[in-house]
Amino acid sequence: MNTWRYIENNDVTASAGLAADEVLANRAGTGISQPTLRLYTYQPCALVGRFQTIENELNLDYCVKNKIPVNRRPTGGGAIIMGENQLGVALAIPGKSDETYASVRERMAQFSQGIISGLATLGINVEFRRKNDLEVNGKKIAGLGLHKTATGGLLFHASLLVDLDVAYMLNVLQTPFEKISDKEISSVAERTTTIQRENLNPITLNKVRRTVLNGYKTAFGVNMELSDFSHEEMDEIRQLEKDKYMDSGWIFQSTDVTDAVGKSIIKTDGGLLDIHIVLAGRMIKSAYIGGDFFTSEHAIADLEQSLRWHSSQDKSLTETLTQVYERWSGDLANLPMESLIKGLMSAIQKAEIMARKHSSDPYGCFVTPGSAHA
Repeated sequence: MNTWRYIENNDVTASAGLAADEVLANRAGTGISQPTLRLYTYQPCALVGRFQTIENELNLDYCVKNKIPVNRRPTGGGAIIMGENQLGVALAIPGKSDETYASVRERMAQFSQGIISGLATLGINVEFRRKNDLEVNGKKIAGLGLHKTATGGLLFHASLLVDLDVAYMLNVLQTPFEKISDKEISSVAERTTTIQRENLNPITLNKVRRTVLNGYKTAFGVNMELSDFSHEEMDEIRQLEKDKYMDSGWIFQSTDVTDAVGKSIIKTDGGLLDIHIVLAGRMIKSAYIGGDFFTSEHAIADLEQSLRWHSSQDKSLTETLTQVYERWSGDLANLPMESLIKGLMSAIQKAEIMARKHSSDPYGCFVTPGSAHA
């Protein structure tokens, strides 16, 4: 029977928690560290997915006012709040040699079996549903994410709702509601659930943690050895935290732009596609491809790089994107090329309208946005 390492932490900061998970996955990919399950809680914070635009997902004014740290996960998916009532689940294991994002949904379903198995012992029947959710009777109880490191390691993330202050969550996250009223709170509460709500008796977070731990032992047929980070791992974690997760460039990923900007949002089977482009005449000066889908950041980087200083004509775009998709056929399987082209053309059209407005303004009082996100 295989043995995995088990690490327990409480009250970690956003930057340290994320850095630790990535280091574990990096080292698992190279075989330096053994497969590791980490069950932990964060200090109150808000985390966005790898490819999301942070200003679109979080109410930053509220976060600043209430001193709520914000950060960006290496895993895809949507924005979440974390704190003492949300159990963070991180599984770091070696990936397969031919691992791609084509199988991301299947891998998340596989890795979430520990949670599903554990909660079943409490009489809570959980299902893997939609793109990356765990649900109880159609209500979300956990969100999932997956990241493949450059070393071939896999990092599975889950945020398990032991309890939830819905009003607080709605204030932290950007929502379509102009006012957070009892009606909106009730509406969102009906679409989510928690372990406290589903369990017949009050339950502590530590009991939930033990339940999930036992669930992973059962689901994967492994022994769990309680451990902690090694000195070498701690050195790497501190360095990565400083270089990446405490760097505003990683968190906000913004770049100044001065040309016409176009944006579009497209719903696809793989998730929401959020496209920003900067147009200089008939050329795409830069492109940002974001959203809550799951794919390789290297594939997205290749797409964005291929679109820099590229013709905005439909036929030319299709030819270039076809070549990129051939290079990343596995990793881009969850991001349909047809949807990407549709989103790009919509954003280009909006940028062209902006450019025409700007050129027809005789007084120069039309101001283009000063920044976009990449």
